Amino acid sequence: MAAEINMNDSSLPLRRDVKLLGNMLGEILVDYGGQELFEKVEKIRLMCKTLRTHFDQKVYKALKEEIETLDPPMRKQVVRAFSIYFHLINAAEQNHRIRRRRQYQLQEDKMVQPGSIESAILALRENKVDEPTIQEVLNTISLELIITAHPTEATKRSILEIQQRIADILNKLDHPLLSNREQKKLEESLFNEISILWQTDELRENKPTVMDEVRNGLYYFDQTLFDVLPEIHQEVADCLEKYYPNQSWNIPNLLRFGSWIGGDRDGNPNVTHDITWETLTRQRRLVLKKYKKGLVDLMKRYSHSSTRVEVSNELLAFLHENEDLYLSEDKKWPIQSEVYRRAFAIIIQRVLQVGESEKGYQSSEELLTDLKIIKQSLKRHHPAAHELKIIQKLIRQVQLFGFHLATLDIRNHSGEHEAAITEILRKVRLSENYAALTEEEKLQILQNILKDPRPLLLLNEDYSPETQEMIKVFNMIKRAHDEFGKRSITVYLVSMTKSPSDLLEVLVLAKEAGLYRLHADGTLESHLHVAPLLETIDDLSAGPNIMETLFQMPVYRKHLEILGDQQEIMLGYSDGSKDGGTLTANWKLYKAQIDIHNMAKKYQLGLKFFHGRGGSLGRGGGSLNRSILSQPVETIGDGVKITEQGEVLSARYLLEDIAYRSLEQATSTLILAAAHVSMEGPHGQLREPAWEEAIEEISGASLEKYQSLVFQDPDFLTYFHEATPLKELGALNIGSRPMSRKSQGRFEDLRAIPWVFAWTQSRQLIPAWYAAGTGLKTFAHKSKENLKILQQMYEKWPFFQSIIDNLQMALMKADITTAKEYVTLVNDQTIANRIFTNIFEEFERTKAILLEITEDKELLDHTPNIKDSVFRRNPYVDPLNFLQVELIKELRSCEELNEELLTEVLLTISGISAGLRNTG
Repeated sequence: MAAEINMNDSSLPLRRDVKLLGNMLGEILVDYGGQELFEKVEKIRLMCKTLRTHFDQKVYKALKEEIETLDPPMRKQVVRAFSIYFHLINAAEQNHRIRRRRQYQLQEDKMVQPGSIESAILALRENKVDEPTIQEVLNTISLELIITAHPTEATKRSILEIQQRIADILNKLDHPLLSNREQKKLEESLFNEISILWQTDELRENKPTVMDEVRNGLYYFDQTLFDVLPEIHQEVADCLEKYYPNQSWNIPNLLRFGSWIGGDRDGNPNVTHDITWETLTRQRRLVLKKYKKGLVDLMKRYSHSSTRVEVSNELLAFLHENEDLYLSEDKKWPIQSEVYRRAFAIIIQRVLQVGESEKGYQSSEELLTDLKIIKQSLKRHHPAAHELKIIQKLIRQVQLFGFHLATLDIRNHSGEHEAAITEILRKVRLSENYAALTEEEKLQILQNILKDPRPLLLLNEDYSPETQEMIKVFNMIKRAHDEFGKRSITVYLVSMTKSPSDLLEVLVLAKEAGLYRLHADGTLESHLHVAPLLETIDDLSAGPNIMETLFQMPVYRKHLEILGDQQEIMLGYSDGSKDGGTLTANWKLYKAQIDIHNMAKKYQLGLKFFHGRGGSLGRGGGSLNRSILSQPVETIGDGVKITEQGEVLSARYLLEDIAYRSLEQATSTLILAAAHVSMEGPHGQLREPAWEEAIEEISGASLEKYQSLVFQDPDFLTYFHEATPLKELGALNIGSRPMSRKSQGRFEDLRAIPWVFAWTQSRQLIPAWYAAGTGLKTFAHKSKENLKILQQMYEKWPFFQSIIDNLQMALMKADITTAKEYVTLVNDQTIANRIFTNIFEEFERTKAILLEITEDKELLDHTPNIKDSVFRRNPYVDPLNFLQVELIKELRSCEELNEELLTEVLLTISGISAGLRNTG
């Protein structure tokens, strides 16, 4: 399965790797399926490649016949061959990213890699940004990345691990001093890994449990994040020292990771209070294991003898006070003069006892104190020009990860809280039917409860299982604060926030657990941030009024004051896009940030915007640094929080070098944006009123077009259900959470992930581009001046540039010829052809206006690497799409479920996901 790709010279090593992997896969196909399988795969591949080069109706017809006449055993092997090829390409492309980074590093005396932290600090110096301004920027900015278990990673962990090993072998094959014998040995290992890949089941046999998802999430902390995060901070320090050598710098913890896995209850009944507790326990277990490993390493290294060096009195006092207190004779380090090893023996023993006995550290701050005693003593005799980076790395890790590893967010649906409050208030006779009250009446009752120090719950009263579980969740949060520290859970997120009462209800539930506590003397405690999740177009528009109503309430204002006058706001990219189309959703999200920011400023409140982005283009996907850059410039200093989910985790954080590169790009972007500096020079406000007026008009036209199809066409849902593999997706065991919040089959209950996933599989990708063309063209063609405005916006406004580039990517990944095959799955062909014609016309309209705006000849001309990757994949995705359509036809025609056919369909879903990557 060799790939013949015409690409630019910089990708020659990638072409070499792809060819090597393809040839090995071809050999394996012959070994395991015979020459017939190999020739069949090659024949289909070459036909698809020919069609991509020049569409020919005869070749197209021959391809269809070839696929339709495949017998089931051969068909399944063909599906697997193309699917596995994508896993190999993914490994090769990941290795190529690492290769390109190292090429820059080898030439760093001549050039600095764009997007690196060094490039950002150099840009600050060249733009004459002074030291106090930089320190203020560092003190202000923060980036939190939150890993989630959203079910969009169709690739099994075992497959990802094979992919990781293949990338590692490819990396070793690049070594310039490799002997022939070593090369042969590595190539043999590579062949063996591909052979194992061929013999490994691609599909999960069972749906993962929540704890399976927790283990998967912890894998990234264990493999890469625990080490990469401190290295990013150290790089910031090193670069500042290099370009601003006369300043003593303080580098705060500006980059952190958190998690939703095990805490996200919205629509997932499998996430119980016990599961959340077990998640926190496992997180602590991992972080303590990592600390022990780091401490043992330091103990081995720091063999200094007090007969050779003069240590601090503070260290000697530490040994005198703690050695007998925490260590039995057999645990003490035997050599008295090796004082650092004696100290580490104490620290290791106390780390091992965390959560086990009173002799363990009660907080990570205690561990930090002891490590700093050692560091300060080492500085007395260590050469001043060389920093003690190894112990500093461990100190940074303790600062970042504490004893909780990752702050766990808790999320639930606003309706769940309302139901619990309704039952509780009925029991204590405060309201017979709270849910039926007006918003004003609800707010009055809730404020009165929060102003009353007395508890609300009746201890001996029976509540429904749902309300009991809700109460247990808040009690568990209080217990977690006591056991793991307050950083273990800091935020409670309210999905589908539609009114101020949605947040006050959570505060009332927090009050009953002691997380919010009004004392008899009037003093108040509050230990849990409550954050709204604004998701739909209507909710985003209402967001500023919802928050201002709360900010004007003395009881809520006091709660914020205790929490440092900080309010977190989460913005949902998925449901907004599903509700109003990608262009309108992105503008409403952008506008909501500006409006809420300006309103909060009036109340002298700080904000943190939490961007609920998915991996796919239809759910706010795209590169991490572009996501940051596309935010309103005035909100960058508010603090940025972004979800990282599904296939994004493996793409960005499976390999250490790629994890580092992704995070350094994000960090450098954040620093420059907060300092109002671009790589081209300083900038201030990056948008003009005329641009905002333009996008408002474009958004209106786009929304009307989108809703005319999705909500006003009575046959649209029928088309969606039948012209995509939505029905079959439910059988793909990729997440513990159900596809819908409820089982009523309504559009509004369908989660955004299967909505996007299904459209992506069918190559229509409607959530990522539909209706944008109408909006843009309607505005642009009103006058020549309007088109110039759009071209100016694309050139100078990062937000608009991000929209246009994502639209280009979406159209590149969509394929109307392939999508047309899915139209044949619709029972009523009149409906199918009418709706598909609408989609086709909008596709052509969108492509044409994008090329006018970018002034390019072809889509993505300005990003050749991305364009090449899409071109490289398309001829190999096409056969899987054609096969998927035939298999779905056959499956849906069966009177009873055919497990073998379903398995083949799921294999095509998995393969297309691997080929197109950001699928959900």
